[in-house]
Amino acid sequence: MEVTVQLDPAKQLELFGPTDNHLRLLRRSLGVQITARRSDLYISGADASVHRAAEVIDLMQKHLLKHQQLTEDNVTEFVEHGSAPAREEEESEQAITVFSNKVVEPSTEGQLKYIETMLNNDLTFCTGPAGTGKTYLAVAVAVSMLKKRQIRRIVLARPAVEAGEKLGFLPGDIAAKVNPYLRPLFDAIEDMMDFAQMRKFMELDIIEIIPLAFMRGRTLNEATIICDEAQNTSGLQMLMVLTRLGHGSKMIITGDITQVDLAASQKSGMVEAIETLQHVDGIGVAELSQRDIVRHRLVQNIVEAYRVRHEARSRGGERERL
Repeated sequence: MEVTVQLDPAKQLELFGPTDNHLRLLRRSLGVQITARRSDLYISGADASVHRAAEVIDLMQKHLLKHQQLTEDNVTEFVEHGSAPAREEEESEQAITVFSNKVVEPSTEGQLKYIETMLNNDLTFCTGPAGTGKTYLAVAVAVSMLKKRQIRRIVLARPAVEAGEKLGFLPGDIAAKVNPYLRPLFDAIEDMMDFAQMRKFMELDIIEIIPLAFMRGRTLNEATIICDEAQNTSGLQMLMVLTRLGHGSKMIITGDITQVDLAASQKSGMVEAIETLQHVDGIGVAELSQRDIVRHRLVQNIVEAYRVRHEARSRGGERERL
């Protein structure tokens, strides 16, 4: 079998080692073929060996991300033991432990900076394309804070704006009508804790997942508030959300500003807020990019193809105006 592993181009030389020593060590130890093409590694061989090699390379990348260097001893340790030494895991300040005792760690340098920005600021804006972990990491930080009793509740909200489709009059009560919009937030929470615990927290309003409009008129103290898909907020909606921040609270605003579903004449409230507030103390801005995509490898290629096409159209439009 053959699998493809995506690499951070900026860290490739350190990952491969001097004269590709680290890759040669993997080939010898695991009996696999490894071929590098641009920012991809192609691993082929027996199924078990290929899976093992992919796991080791993932550990190597995470170690390099945290420590900025990778030695042959580190690679040997990963091959022989399959995980980082316990002391390294204890030293990781960016590892987020959630209720299921699952540890959520950044997979890219951009995600690492995003987590640091969230932890160091009371208000964080995060922009980036689909698949970069904007929502997932924000929920992980919120759940971790809840577990540590640093907050008393989590409020997750997103605007009910249709992505180019007209859904019409949906059946059911208000919860059933807004469920399709809020499903991604449910999915992230379900990955952090078992279903029974999630239901209990929701019944007690410890976790609240709501449409954006339901935040109006409230002050949210001792809470982590996450506003997802915020590129689809108007200027007034964004101002309303930002002014909900109460004492002892943290707010995280996420969105992909290249996928705005508002009317063409309407400016995104998220874009306007970042332009207005990015230099205010206590407010952080994290920008994730195509390199931070952690979904299927094709997602990265899809985003890049659309970006190139958009830039080509923009240049064509500028020439026409000239």
